[in-house]
Amino acid sequence: MKYNKQDIADLDRITKLKIINSVTGIKPANLIGTISNNGETNVAVFSSVVHLGSNPPLLGFITRPQTEEVGHTIQNIKENGEYTINHIHPEFTKQAHYTSAKFDMTISEFERCGLTEEYIDDFKVPFVKESDFKMGLRFKESIPIPLNGTALIIGEIEYLLLPDTAMSNGDVDLEKTNSVGISGLNSYYEVKKMATYPYVRVNEVPEF
Repeated sequence: MKYNKQDIADLDRITKLKIINSVTGIKPANLIGTISNNGETNVAVFSSVVHLGSNPPLLGFITRPQTEEVGHTIQNIKENGEYTINHIHPEFTKQAHYTSAKFDMTISEFERCGLTEEYIDDFKVPFVKESDFKMGLRFKESIPIPLNGTALIIGEIEYLLLPDTAMSNGDVDLEKTNSVGISGLNSYYEVKKMATYPYVRVNEVPEF
C-alpha cells in the first residue's frame, strides 16, 4: 500500500492512529507509576520511553496533550518529582493495556486493573509488583512540543531493579527479562534475541 500526504490526512482518526503509531516498529512496553500529593496512585501504559543518555542516566517519554480527562501522570510527577517505570511481561499485558482508559483522578488504575502497588526502600512512589524490571526516576525537565501539544518528560534513574539472570557478559538480555513490546495502539509482542555483535570500530568492519 502507498499513502501520500493527502491520503494520510484523509484517513479516519482511528485508522490514522493505528497506522502512524505502528510505523516506528515495536516499541518498549512500560507502566509508569505515580502518586499525587493527596496519596492517590496512578499507573498508565506508555510505549514512548526512550534512552537519552547514560551519564547521567536519563530517560524520556512523551505525554499526550493534557486535558481534564488525561494528564494525571505528568500532573503527579510535577507535584512530587518522582515516578517509576516498570517493564510489562506477558503475564499481565491485559491488565496493563486497560490502564489506558480515561479513569477519574480518584480511581487508582492499580486497583481497578488488578495490579499491585509495591513500595521499595524510601522511594515514595509505587512500583508495579508484578514487574521484574523496574526503575525509580526523579523528574528533571519537561520540554513542550508545540507542533502537537505534547511534551518530552525527562527523568534521571535513581533506582534500578532487574533480574540477576538478565545480565549476560555485561549486557542486559531483554529476552531473559521477558519484557514485551507494543506496536500501534493495542498489539503486544514478545521479544526474542536474534544476535549479538561487538562494539564497532572502523578497522573491524568486515567486508560485505
